[in-house]
Amino acid sequence: MKRTNDFLVGGVTLVVIAAVIAAVLWVRQADVGQRQQRIVARFHDVGNARVGNAAVIRGVRGGHIDAIELAPAGWVHVRMTIDRDVQLPRDPVVLLNESSLFGDWQATIDERSSLPHDETVRRQIIEASGGGSVLPGATLPGIGKLTAVAGQIAGDVANVAGRVEVAFDEQAARELRGSIRNVADLSTILSRTVRSHASDLDTVSNQLRAAVLSLNHTTAATQRFVARIDSSASSGEVRQFVNDMSAAAAELRLTTSQIHELSSRLAKSQTRLDSFLASGDSVLMKVNAGHGTLGLLVNDPSFYRRSDSLVLELRGLVADIKANPKKYVTVHVF
Repeated sequence: MKRTNDFLVGGVTLVVIAAVIAAVLWVRQADVGQRQQRIVARFHDVGNARVGNAAVIRGVRGGHIDAIELAPAGWVHVRMTIDRDVQLPRDPVVLLNESSLFGDWQATIDERSSLPHDETVRRQIIEASGGGSVLPGATLPGIGKLTAVAGQIAGDVANVAGRVEVAFDEQAARELRGSIRNVADLSTILSRTVRSHASDLDTVSNQLRAAVLSLNHTTAATQRFVARIDSSASSGEVRQFVNDMSAAAAELRLTTSQIHELSSRLAKSQTRLDSFLASGDSVLMKVNAGHGTLGLLVNDPSFYRRSDSLVLELRGLVADIKANPKKYVTVHVF
């Protein structure tokens, strides 16, 4: 009977020891049988994160924080244990953030491309990158910081509201009502102006439509002209036209050279004509001055009178010869 009691006491003791060991392992979340994987992330600051906080992947708890250690160069390493069956995201990063309003924190493992649009968070991730197998991490601001910032913003808004209240007094209200009234009057005037000039706007619209139609016709004509030029270029007419223009240009150059030569000859002839006219003018001046025989004949009036009397005598002689031919002509017949 005593031996049976000893076995019973020993069995109970072993069961209690096993239960205590299992409870300790469960509390410490020990990995028995290597059923979990371990990762390390580094941060500048871990905020209020503590050992035992959850490690969340895609919104589901997949592990916990095992340890938080200070590392060289001002870094803090956070060691986490993740279930082996959990697949980490591609290009993973770790974000420490509050999970509730009661101060609970968690480590969120996510892709780098899914980071929030916060320059501070992105800068922390970039600075923590390049650690080999150590994942880069960043800490999101907690509720306390957000509350402090919100309080500061509320104070700034209160200051602005106070300044607006000081600036917007009764005088400002009257001026604002006057401005609104002026805007209403201006709107009425604009409405009347638009109604009075509606016909003018229709006329301008019609003219603009006609101008657009004319522009369309001009564009169509230009397109047809370009098409003709294109067809002419493809059929060789343009090349023939260019050849004809080249031949015409050569003939024009020849004609120009001939005209230039003729101009040179005319210049020489003009020089000779000027010389001849100068000589003739000199002769006429001498004749007019009475020099020489021709000058004396032209300028002597007595020559004219004598020539007149000579002509009269010749007429009388001719008349006498007609009347008495035998007097002047004697014919002897042998």
